[in-house]
Amino acid sequence: MTTSATSATSSALLTGYRLGELTLPNRVVMAPMTRGRATADGLATASMATYYAQRATAGLIVTGGVQPSLIGQSNPGTPGLYTDEQTASWRQVTAAVHANGGRIFAQLMHGGRVSHPDTTGLRPVGPSAVPATGDVFTPTGPQPAPVPRALETDEVPEHARSYAEAARRAVDAGFDGVELHGANGYLISQFLSSNANRRTDRYGGPVRNRIRFAVEAATATVEAVGAARTGIRLSPGGTFWGVAEEDVLELYTALLGELAGLGLAYVHLEATTDEPSLLALRRAWPGTLIMNPVLPLGPKQVDREAADHWLGIGAELISFGRAYLANPDLVERLRTGAPIAPADEATYYQGGDRGYLTYSAYQHTVDQRP
Repeated sequence: MTTSATSATSSALLTGYRLGELTLPNRVVMAPMTRGRATADGLATASMATYYAQRATAGLIVTGGVQPSLIGQSNPGTPGLYTDEQTASWRQVTAAVHANGGRIFAQLMHGGRVSHPDTTGLRPVGPSAVPATGDVFTPTGPQPAPVPRALETDEVPEHARSYAEAARRAVDAGFDGVELHGANGYLISQFLSSNANRRTDRYGGPVRNRIRFAVEAATATVEAVGAARTGIRLSPGGTFWGVAEEDVLELYTALLGELAGLGLAYVHLEATTDEPSLLALRRAWPGTLIMNPVLPLGPKQVDREAADHWLGIGAELISFGRAYLANPDLVERLRTGAPIAPADEATYYQGGDRGYLTYSAYQHTVDQRP
């Protein structure tokens, strides 16, 4: 990339962008990250309102995963959007973000098989009776993932509609929109998978069937709250919780083709496959692309170089995950070149305000010598 091209993409990160009905002041997106700070019954808290409001200079905030139903809850300490009390609790969050000039989408996340009866009191469900790989989080610590109950064919649409029902609640709670969590081995991803999904009905087998659940969930959500308020996050080729996809380009090209007809606000891709494949999917998607340029939970976090690279080759918006944990003023740090502070990994999910609200804005040292 030439110096002039680098300068152009660098300045692009901090320029405005029209996303659906929203005008974003910059192209920085706060990626969804689970923090485990909700109450035991899934209510958003005052601390959560402060946390997101502190980061309201982002062009767009996407919350950590919010379960659309009790059976959809994956982890303890995560918030919901399926009761009136949960809906009301989110209004303090959206009001605080909007008061600070921000925009916020709720990420709707149905865990599917990545759950445990000790967390929900219910046996997890999935496309097939195939357990996730590894231990899942429970109130008493990690436990082996249980074998889920395979959904009956006539039950599947109910779970697709749960995203739409939660989306209605999200808009009622003041959110600017919702992102369907179709990535990282959770329910939508399980249906897309070629090993977690062993169904022989209209939701399993060939690609056209395995994308059906994702398309039905997105369609129902668009019908509920509108395309301009609906995005989806995807992890092509990702192997989270043991999912596998043997036909990544065929699968996601077909899915993006169906989603394009819905006019979604955006597709949010994770860098879970090689760059040539991601660029092929960029070409297959005619709308706004949010790109998360590094592997989630990998050794590297998104930085200015990675952001500029993807802005230069086709993304409109760039999502930053871990960099946002310890840097509530991340946009200003990116603007000025100030250092990006590291987060304390021990506080990611522990609850409480330490490592959640205790990170401050960068203090610029001023030389006051005569």
